[in-house]
Amino acid sequence: MYKEILVNIDESENRVAVLEDGKLMELYISREDRLIGSIYKGKVANILPGMQAAFVDIGLERNAFLCIDDASAILGEDAPSDFKTMSIKDLVKMNQETVVQVTKESWGMKGARVTTHITLPGRYLVFLPMAQYVGISRRIEDETERERLRRIAEEIKGDNYGIIVRTAADGKSKEELEKDFKYLTKLWNRINKDASKKKAPFLIHQELTLVSKTVRDLFTSEVNQLVIDSKADYDKVLDLLDISSPELKENVVLYTGQKNLFEQYNLEAEIEKALRRRVWLDSGGFLIIDKTEALTVIDVNTGKYVGKNSLSDTILKINLEAVPEIARQLRLRDIGGIIIVDFIDMETEEEKEQLLEYLQEELKKDHTKTHLVGMTELGLVQITRKRVNKDLDEYLRVSCPYCNGRGRIYSITSMRLKCEREIKKVATESNFETIILETHPKLAVEILGFEAEGIERLEKITGKKIILKANLDLHLEKIKIEGINEKQVSKYLPSIQIGENVNIDILDVFGINVTDGLGVYGKTLIDIKGAGNRVGENLSVYITSVSDNILTAVIKD
Repeated sequence: MYKEILVNIDESENRVAVLEDGKLMELYISREDRLIGSIYKGKVANILPGMQAAFVDIGLERNAFLCIDDASAILGEDAPSDFKTMSIKDLVKMNQETVVQVTKESWGMKGARVTTHITLPGRYLVFLPMAQYVGISRRIEDETERERLRRIAEEIKGDNYGIIVRTAADGKSKEELEKDFKYLTKLWNRINKDASKKKAPFLIHQELTLVSKTVRDLFTSEVNQLVIDSKADYDKVLDLLDISSPELKENVVLYTGQKNLFEQYNLEAEIEKALRRRVWLDSGGFLIIDKTEALTVIDVNTGKYVGKNSLSDTILKINLEAVPEIARQLRLRDIGGIIIVDFIDMETEEEKEQLLEYLQEELKKDHTKTHLVGMTELGLVQITRKRVNKDLDEYLRVSCPYCNGRGRIYSITSMRLKCEREIKKVATESNFETIILETHPKLAVEILGFEAEGIERLEKITGKKIILKANLDLHLEKIKIEGINEKQVSKYLPSIQIGENVNIDILDVFGINVTDGLGVYGKTLIDIKGAGNRVGENLSVYITSVSDNILTAVIKD
């Protein structure tokens, strides 16, 4: 597998893309100082015994959340094994100052999540100042190598600290690991010293920039090349590698092309695809990815693929094809929390086991902790993936200001019925002779009805004169209704005469009459005869009739 890391540097945003055989697998974006991994001295601002948690002021917009599991390091070596039976009030006190590390960014209305169990990642090791154990990366599978690294870690860590040996340590010497450990020990001593100097809240240690973190965490001997488009950052990367992995310097490439680096690799289009609800498979099948507040649902569909042999073969092929794409989408979109996958129903247990085994293998490629829970009786596959950052959708987009994130709005028919109810209500509750209704043009056409029979029917029911106005600036779900007296009517009527020529944008076809075009003059609807096939054009038209609610025109020769 050919693996590349692309680093795009911009004044306002830095981006890192991980490519495997030319396919975009992971995307990291940084627009501001990185929170996760940063260490603060905070002050307990609120204690919630009912939630076994506390809120800690670390100087950010929202107080950080500290649950009892993450607060136990405050007790140090005196922490009992059954500390979870204790109350949070026994661990922290109001206004108590404590050193915490951010483990999750703020999300939605929630503040950042913090822990007192500090970890300091290095190139080859993760330093655990609050623990004494040794852990080995699960990605190092060779038992002989695991045992060698465990012995080295036990020798260098001493009795006071713990160590996790990272994947990048595979094959490294004791001297290289010891050098990393000494650096991390010095860093921890500096953090302790700085923490004792000031009162909370303040930032003690800022996590590395995205570029530095990429070199530390992602750039290993498995990566064929790291391409970066900034000379200054290119030099910084080489300096970092001089200290940690000089043998990797030859794999760093400075990009000097005219095109944006991501455009050169056609990644901008791939990022757009990563935000879509539907993901196509090569065979013609597709995935539907829907995110809710509680979980993410992925639905597998056969789509255009009809297979060649039996139905069971078709289903198995689509399901197996979907597996690596699902694993890729989890990484690319950085989807966290609970994930439910609805594969197409399979008949045999052997096929189900084959699918789950394949999925398990693909999920192992994920750097983020991911757990395949299994398949339910309904055939739904359950996955959990550690939520650390905002997912890609949350980072790049906001909820639609019109539908508030629902993704759906009222249909034209529903809105017409709503308008009719509102008109009847105003007619009943007021003494005004005339009602002005202002809506989006498409809705206005629906209310007007064929040959204005809709408006005429409403006027007959309510006993009121109704003047319909079309406003392109109004959303389809927004309407304005007001009652006026007879003396005010004239200012709402069309200010144009038969025979006048005007230029009109053709917005759409005119309702069910698809041969005509829809336009608006002022705030009055125009039915342009024969303009149904000219949508999007600006036409010179000749006014042939004028009424209170609609103008009629023909295209000027």
